[in-house]
Amino acid sequence: MRSHLLNDTTAEHYRRSVTEGIERVAAKLATTSRPFTGVTVDALSPRIEEIDLDKPLHDTAAVLDELEDVYLRDAVYFHHPRYLAHLNCPVVIPAVLGEAILSAVNSSLDTWDQSAGGTLIERKLVDWTTARIGLGENADGVFTSGGTQSNLQALLLAREEAKPGRVGREAADSFAKLRIFASEVSHFSVKKSAKLLGLSQDSVVSIPVGADKRMQTVALARELERCKQDGLVPMAVVATAGTTDFGSIDPLPEIAELCGQYGVWMHVDAAYGCGLLASVKYRGRIDGIERADSVTVDYHKSFFQPVSSSAVLVRDAATLRHATYHAEYLNPRRMVQERIPNQVDKSLQTTRRFDALKLWMTLRVMGADGIGQLFDEVCDLAVEGWKLLAADPRFDVVVEPTLSTLVFRCIPAAVTDPAEIDRANLYARKALFASGDAVVAGTKVGGRHYLKFTLLNPETTVDDMAAVLDLIAGHAEQYLGESLERAS
Repeated sequence: MRSHLLNDTTAEHYRRSVTEGIERVAAKLATTSRPFTGVTVDALSPRIEEIDLDKPLHDTAAVLDELEDVYLRDAVYFHHPRYLAHLNCPVVIPAVLGEAILSAVNSSLDTWDQSAGGTLIERKLVDWTTARIGLGENADGVFTSGGTQSNLQALLLAREEAKPGRVGREAADSFAKLRIFASEVSHFSVKKSAKLLGLSQDSVVSIPVGADKRMQTVALARELERCKQDGLVPMAVVATAGTTDFGSIDPLPEIAELCGQYGVWMHVDAAYGCGLLASVKYRGRIDGIERADSVTVDYHKSFFQPVSSSAVLVRDAATLRHATYHAEYLNPRRMVQERIPNQVDKSLQTTRRFDALKLWMTLRVMGADGIGQLFDEVCDLAVEGWKLLAADPRFDVVVEPTLSTLVFRCIPAAVTDPAEIDRANLYARKALFASGDAVVAGTKVGGRHYLKFTLLNPETTVDDMAAVLDLIAGHAEQYLGESLERAS
C-alpha cells in the first residue's frame, strides 16, 4: 500500500495517475453537449449504493471507469454556455494548475512551519486585494472557505468591537441589545451568522429596498435612530455589493456616511461584486467600498477561480485579534515576538488549504485586467439579456442588471391567475433541468415564483439566452395545455 503514498519513490506513479485522470476530464469537457444529463436522484442513487467501499478495485483505470458512471457522466458542468443558474463560474486554466500543485504539495496555511512561502503568497494577495479596495496601510485579512465564513468572521469582529464595556460604546446588559442592519435581499448568511454568534432572534433588522433592489438609506437612517432611541446597540450595517438574486449594489457612499454618523461597523458583502475590483469598465459601481471596516470577497465567483477561494479583509489589522487564540503546540505567543507569521492567528479555521495559490497563478499568467475583462463581458451580456427580455411579451423582467443577473418569469398568453403562472414557471424550470438542455435558477419576488439567469460564462451568447427562453416558454405552454386537459 505504500506505493500509493506520494513521495520521492512514487513520482512516476503520481504522474501517470494524474495524467490519466486529467485525460478523462479533458475528454468530458471536449465532448459535453449539454450542461446536465437530466439524471434523477432515483436513477443515480442505486448505482452509488451498490458500490462496496470495503472492496477496492486496486486499479486506477477501473476506478476512473467507475467514476465515469457515478459522477463524470452526470455532473453539472458549469463551463457549458447554457448553464445559467447559480453563482458558479467556469474556471481559468492557471487556477486549475494551481489547484493541482497545492493538492499535491498539501501545505497547510495555519502556521509558517507548515507552509513557508505559502504564507507569504497568501499575505501578498491579501495586501493586493486590500489595496484594490482602498482600505489603507493598516488593512489585513485572511483567506476563507467562502462568503458565509467571511461574513461570519466579519460580524464576529463587529460584535466584539460593539459589545458592552468598550470605550465610546453605550453599555448593554447582554448581546440581546446588539443589532445588525441588512437589506431585505441580503445573503441568508447574515441571519445565520447572527444565530451562530449568540445574538437574539430579532437582532437582524431588515431594511427595505427600492425598485432597483438597493437598500433604502432613508429607511436605514430611520432604523439606526430608532435603535439609538430604544437604548439598543447598533453593531453593524451589512451593505451588499452584488445581491445573490439581482446583482444589485447598495449605495455604499451613503451607507458609509450613516455608519460614520452613528459609529457603526460597516461590512460590505462583495462576494459576488468583487469582480469589479479588477474591472476595466465598471469599477466605479463599487465606489465607497474603500470606507468599509470589513469586506467579503469570493474569488470563486467573479474571479473565475475553482471552489474554494474567498477572503475576509479588514481596515484595521488589530481587529483580527478577536479571532486569535494561542496554543503551545501550534502558535505559542512567543512566535508573535519572534515575528513568525502564523495565519491561524487571523483565521476561524486551523488547518487550511493553500487556496491562495490559484489566484496567484491566475494573476501571474493573466493579470488583473485579464480577469476584469472576462467579468466585464458577462456584465455586458446581462445588458443584452435585459434588452431581449424587455422586448419579449412572453416574459416579465424585474430589474435592469447592475452586474450579471437577470430575474424574470414567463407570462403565458391568456393566463391571468398569478398562482397558475407560478405553477407554469416552476414546471418550466423543473422540465428544463430534467431535459438537461439548460440549467436556470429560481427565486421568489413579492411572493411570486420567478426564474433567474446568473451569467458568469463569457462563452454564453445572446443566441444561447434566446434559445433557453424559447425552451422555457415551450415548457410553460406545455404545462398549461396539460392543465387544461386535466381540467376538462
